[in-house]
Amino acid sequence: MQENFFDCCYRIIMCQDIAQKNAETKKLYHQLTSHQISIEDSLNPVYSIPIAGRPVKPELVHPLDVPKRKMGSKEGHAGLLHALAHIEFNAINLALDACYRFQNMPHEFYHNWLQVAFEEVYHFELLNEHLAMIGYAYGDFSAHNGLWEMALKTEHDVLARMALVPRTLEARGVDAVPEMQEKLRTINDTRAIEILDQIHHDEIKHVAFGDKWFKYECSKRKIDAEETFFDLFKTYNAPKIRGAFNRIDRKKAGFSDNELERLYNLSY
Repeated sequence: MQENFFDCCYRIIMCQDIAQKNAETKKLYHQLTSHQISIEDSLNPVYSIPIAGRPVKPELVHPLDVPKRKMGSKEGHAGLLHALAHIEFNAINLALDACYRFQNMPHEFYHNWLQVAFEEVYHFELLNEHLAMIGYAYGDFSAHNGLWEMALKTEHDVLARMALVPRTLEARGVDAVPEMQEKLRTINDTRAIEILDQIHHDEIKHVAFGDKWFKYECSKRKIDAEETFFDLFKTYNAPKIRGAFNRIDRKKAGFSDNELERLYNLSY
């Protein structure tokens, strides 16, 4: 009997082996895009996932306890790449969870978020390969679990998930990549800069997917998208925007000028 699409997503989320998780994500993406697996209309039971499948390392600590390392050192260089790899690994689980959790969405929703999972696998593998080139591996440094914590908070509502994961947390990545590339230029890591070019290009698209489905839900519920976004931002105590603020690329992802001005004002 062929495995159900939603069951596949759940099984991959819970997988603790990175290589297997990545391989199974790619396989499911190719099955979906080649029509080898269908998205059933009947709904499966949906379980809360307090802890998504992950390897024993990295050790997870409070965000304030993640060590700050100077970019000029080899350890600082590796630490930055490791932090990026950790974000991409979490993003695989997040995209799969969107597919698994919200089982009454249009089929395009699942195609979009499985594409995101597939691309996040690619990003993770690029970063992990580059980490290996400088003598490190994923798991060598501690990390935090902020992305998954927000996924858990928003597990009950696709509207909140789209607003606060892609449109808030992942949009911060769109802000941060150019700044990180500047740091990498100081140590002449041209390969990492190239990898971040690819990630930046894809992340704008991923935030745009979140924007599309957030506005879809707002339209369906007949509520104002901008006011709803800022209400959710406050209700869930979303992380404050700090540092660079990339208006140009946020606009590409669907943010309006008025939203950008309000977000910018919240950063003070």
